[in-house]
Amino acid sequence: MSKSISPIISFKELLNLQKSNAVVLIDSRNCDVGTYQISHLKEALYVDINTDLAEIKDPKNGGRHPLPSISKFILVLNRLGISNSSHVVIYDENSGAFASRMWWMLRSIGHEKVQVLDGGFDYAVQNDFPTESGDSKQQNESNYHASRWTWPLVDMEVVDKARQNPNKIVIDVRSEQRFRGEVEPIDLIAGHIPGAINIPFLSNVDEEGLFIPVNKLAIKYADINAKYDEVIFHCGSGVTACHGILAMEICGFKTASLYVGSWSEWSRNEKPIEG
Repeated sequence: MSKSISPIISFKELLNLQKSNAVVLIDSRNCDVGTYQISHLKEALYVDINTDLAEIKDPKNGGRHPLPSISKFILVLNRLGISNSSHVVIYDENSGAFASRMWWMLRSIGHEKVQVLDGGFDYAVQNDFPTESGDSKQQNESNYHASRWTWPLVDMEVVDKARQNPNKIVIDVRSEQRFRGEVEPIDLIAGHIPGAINIPFLSNVDEEGLFIPVNKLAIKYADINAKYDEVIFHCGSGVTACHGILAMEICGFKTASLYVGSWSEWSRNEKPIEG
């Protein structure tokens, strides 16, 4: 992780950045553009999780939200006016579950100055953060340079080997009910990857959507960070898994791997299932 900037930022710190025009604010709520236009944080630009931050194809091959190509993502960044030197802050409704996806993507192409708004839209609005309707004024188009994802990515076969390796750990961030196979509201089959453990991403935040204090967050992940050579996060479709990676980065722990295909891919490929 970057040693000079925290992965998360408070709404008060964001307000100070906006006063100096030193930030590009991104709305990555899981909503359509119409909802964004009704109300969003002042000066925020909209991104769509499905079309801007993913390249959706057949879930069997890559899951429900596979990463877009680097070239496609750069087009999105250029449209938003994000340059290699921009300070980017991303928010979603509250927990950071969706904002962490774009945070991961930017960090993975080498972008240092990117943060997730702690508590997101809901907490900021509750604390009188200014909002606006319609479309925020776009930045001038930029000319971003990046060539590849640099943070660790793993595929289905790597996960299959890792789950049986005592030196590696696979972490499922979905709810306990989905992990246990009691419910499955999105994918075709309920259950979980055998050998995986469950740390729901919502356990990283409190009831207001704020990350729990770093000393408590560190306790959650300290043994995992120390014990395993590789930590792999996954979820349903490769989006909220990034929240676990974000949590470990907040603690200053090693950068975990992301299995983008996640349960949506695993469960469609006749792989072993528990739950």
